[in-house]
Amino acid sequence: MAILIRPVKLGPRNSRWLRGFCLINTQPSLQNMPKDVILTPQGLAELKAELEHMSTVRRREVAARIKEAREFGDISENAEYDDAKNEQAMLEARIAQLEDRLRSATVIDAADLGTDIVRVGSVVHVTDGAGKKLKYTIVGSAEAKPAVMKLSNVSPVGKALVGRKRGEEVVFATPRGERKLKIEKIDVA
Repeated sequence: MAILIRPVKLGPRNSRWLRGFCLINTQPSLQNMPKDVILTPQGLAELKAELEHMSTVRRREVAARIKEAREFGDISENAEYDDAKNEQAMLEARIAQLEDRLRSATVIDAADLGTDIVRVGSVVHVTDGAGKKLKYTIVGSAEAKPAVMKLSNVSPVGKALVGRKRGEEVVFATPRGERKLKIEKIDVA
């Protein structure tokens, strides 16, 4: 691990400048390293549409807010300007995140999927321990929406189902305790 130390001015305090040192870690953090993003073709289209919307429409809206806030006068004491600049920073961070996801995306082709084993892109029909029938679509973490039964392949249920075959029973831990599911049918999404 390499650490670089450079002097920085911290800011005025009692009309004197405080001087300090800033430690900079030059090793890339594992947390900031791009992870492989698994997407279905539908998920890829949704991410591209969101990126397009953010890059065009939302950027123009935020730029207009900043311009309007500048017209209110002194920007050093202008809450509207600060709010608009914060919104711009969050927008640019989201755009960068979407671009990073798209750069590291692996798109799953439905033609390559079979119905013998559960994979990302599979629709799995299961029966729980109480006999209730459920249908889950296994997707990558970027497009997971549990409310509409699109489960991530890294979620507890997704991990338990991926790689399994029809007729198998899976047991997995959840925050509410152990659950058991029996795979009834596997389709392609």
